Amino acid sequence: MNSTDDPSAIVIGAGLGGLAAAMRLGAKGYDVTVLDRLDRAGGRGSSITQGGHRFDLGPTIVTVPQVYEALWAACGRDFHQDVDLRPMQKFYEIRWGDGSVFTARGDTKAMVEEVRKFNPDDEKGYLRFLKDSQRRYVVGFEGMLTKPMHRIWETIKVLPEFAMLRADQSILGLARRRVKDERLRMALSFHPLFIGGDPMNVTSMYALVSYLEKEFGVHYAMGGVQAIADAMAKVVRSQGGQIRFGAEVDQIKVEDGAAKGVTLKGGEDVFAPLVVSNADAGHTYSHLMRNAPRKRWTKKKVESRKWSMGLFVWYFGTKGTRDQWPDVGHHTIMAGPRYEGLLRDIFIKGKLAEDMSLYVHRPSVTDPSVAPDGDDTFYALSPVPHLGHDNPVDWAREAESYKAKVAKVLQGLIPGFQAHLTEELVFTPEDFRDRYLSPNGSGFSIEPRILQSAWFRPHNVSEEAKGLYLVGAGTHPGAGVPGVISSAEVLESLVPSAPARPALKVAAE
Repeated sequence: MNSTDDPSAIVIGAGLGGLAAAMRLGAKGYDVTVLDRLDRAGGRGSSITQGGHRFDLGPTIVTVPQVYEALWAACGRDFHQDVDLRPMQKFYEIRWGDGSVFTARGDTKAMVEEVRKFNPDDEKGYLRFLKDSQRRYVVGFEGMLTKPMHRIWETIKVLPEFAMLRADQSILGLARRRVKDERLRMALSFHPLFIGGDPMNVTSMYALVSYLEKEFGVHYAMGGVQAIADAMAKVVRSQGGQIRFGAEVDQIKVEDGAAKGVTLKGGEDVFAPLVVSNADAGHTYSHLMRNAPRKRWTKKKVESRKWSMGLFVWYFGTKGTRDQWPDVGHHTIMAGPRYEGLLRDIFIKGKLAEDMSLYVHRPSVTDPSVAPDGDDTFYALSPVPHLGHDNPVDWAREAESYKAKVAKVLQGLIPGFQAHLTEELVFTPEDFRDRYLSPNGSGFSIEPRILQSAWFRPHNVSEEAKGLYLVGAGTHPGAGVPGVISSAEVLESLVPSAPARPALKVAAE
């Protein structure tokens, strides 16, 4: 069978983007083989279980359920039959050192009351911000999320609307225009941190996240994002696809300008005329394509990108604490004493600051399966510099002392927790580099700045080799679970249906 009628496809990586791509390719008739170096599905959305505690390593929430519903529907299935999704009544709390608390909910009236607690004069500006958010959702989410952006004309077409919406302005700049209270400015602008962006430099288009939360809610999948990844893997297998764990791709094979398959570490070749990389875009071009000629994404071009920040994450379990700290919910953000100064240290100076802001995940209040009976499972996440700055942080030396600083901050939220510690695990940017092959140990691939988005981002259809495609955080539409899942929908629009298989000839009796 020659390449023009070969229905086989290889997907590099069983992260959420790779699994979504495999599902959509399987629905189009391809024989899909997914190759992943880890021991389970999910990539950055996978989990590790220790001593009865399930530590969800990466994303923790679902904000746009319809991207999953559409994915499952494309495969002739019902997402809600495979995944138990629970809406959160209280989305998250932001807590400051002065004792003030901002509680995010979907109800506009309740949110206005939250704003009025901080500054009654900011009510009008907050309502304007909501309108700003909706307009950016229509243009940036509905208008661009699942549309291919590999032709520059597609980006040029939206420039007038981007100019009208002041997309050149940062999301923090937009928040400054709308509200006066510094705490509210942080509450309205911090969201890009969850996709690796600096609120002082990321486009104001990301204000659309506030509309997404309000319109579609914040949800949790019982069993964590790992349960979603496992359900995706089950769909892939039900379509006849294979998923091979412990299989690390070392190189994409390119002949005469076309992808022909991959070579695994150890030397095994796997052949297919269609290759989809869910590996980080930087790793794809700098390592997997290292022996192939490249037109655009040369080593220098990849290294010149601005990368998202790194993450320090402390995963830990506590014994007998399920009924302790009753005021601590599922999602809490502990805002540090500085906002803009801390952002400069992380993104610009590459400096590990003494102070910090933390995102604290306590899934056991919603999902008892994450911990033994009566116990708790937590993770505390601190944004930190990635490893690509001058004089990068030496985490072998700094990890323990930084964990002690995190513990000191956590005492303000869950006092006495260290006396109950059982299992624990720490990830630094070095672990992101080594586990996920993420350039510079960045948490979210290429930073989503305006000149690193849409056409300016590595394309879903590669210009470097025919038959090579990209999905995941480093390509269009970008990081964040909705973007990663939607990258596979972009892929589907670019890849033709699998070639028809020749009918079997039955010998005449």
